[in-house]
Amino acid sequence: MHRFANPARFQRLATAILPWSAGATVVLLVVGLYFSLFASPPDYQQGDTVRIMYIHVPAAWMSLFVYTNMAIAAACGLVWKHPLADLFAKAAAPVGAGFTAICLITGSLWGAPMWGTWWVWDARLTSVLILFFLYLGYMALVNAFDDPQRGMRAGNVLLLVGIVNVPIIKFSVEWWNTLHQPASVMRMDGPTVAAPMLVPLLIMAVAFTLYFVTVVLLRLRAEIVQRRIQTMRLTQAAE
Repeated sequence: MHRFANPARFQRLATAILPWSAGATVVLLVVGLYFSLFASPPDYQQGDTVRIMYIHVPAAWMSLFVYTNMAIAAACGLVWKHPLADLFAKAAAPVGAGFTAICLITGSLWGAPMWGTWWVWDARLTSVLILFFLYLGYMALVNAFDDPQRGMRAGNVLLLVGIVNVPIIKFSVEWWNTLHQPASVMRMDGPTVAAPMLVPLLIMAVAFTLYFVTVVLLRLRAEIVQRRIQTMRLTQAAE
């Protein structure tokens, strides 16, 4: 990835990817929402309430995916001093926090009719709430220092410490007794979700992923421009 450390080279790559990722995001969101809301059948137990799954589950996947990628970027920034790794983590944080918030909100909306309560302090829900606070803590930490480099280093350390929460979220339903159902898609013996429901679920997951790619590329380009402006101001102040 060091070949993309050059901002100009990265800008050319982002310019080539953005139209395709943005277009594919719009198309897949429209198709996925159509299948999710109209073409897929209701569940035999949950009825139409199951349609919350098509937003909740991809958002949950993305909350873990984004944080994991931020932690990898943090390691690259601390160990190899990759100049764009820190900026990637900073650009991705609000997107990951948004996915986590959607996961928590839709989970509550889904849990109220299914469990009879909006919230329970079980392992899965509590660990996802901690993940949301990790996102907010990272964003607060990187902006808490006058020196941007110090803020980035502190944020990277928080990301690497917080990565331990990702496997806890993943395996919490297997390690402890919770109200949350176990995995039904990513299983060793194959998905237990029926094909008419699995297809729109996977379409929405791909759409969310492409949305993440599109928004992060846009934010990363803005971060690069902002970093250049800060460098110019520091140079002028030193002179």
